[in-house]
Amino acid sequence: MPVNDPVGDMLTRLRNASRARHDKVVIPHSKLKVEIIKVLKDEGYIGEFAIHEIAPQSEITVQLKYGPDRSPAITGIKRVSKPGLRRYVTVREIPQVLGGLGISILSTSRGIMVDGEARKQKVGGELLCTVY
Repeated sequence: MPVNDPVGDMLTRLRNASRARHDKVVIPHSKLKVEIIKVLKDEGYIGEFAIHEIAPQSEITVQLKYGPDRSPAITGIKRVSKPGLRRYVTVREIPQVLGGLGISILSTSRGIMVDGEARKQKVGGELLCTVY
């Protein structure tokens, strides 16, 4: 069945897998998803990831990360800008997630980046999701 919001589907798969304490999760491949996963890895929310080239649709396998007491690194992950209602923010409107403890992921003219990097480069963009 086709998915109307592939990024929302990816975030839901990550959320569900981490809540169910799975070690890894498989996601259909797209360039945008790979960029979001790179940001999550750089920020320490997930472990390694691998791209598997298979016909007809390539896949991304993501290793989930847990604390010493097996608590998930991702406590919450929420889609902000949806296909039906896009949410664009200027550099001044980028929200602080949990007072700076979480991150916002933005799609800017300079690529996919985390909120702190977007503020540093003074660029706004589409607010894809928040992670904490």
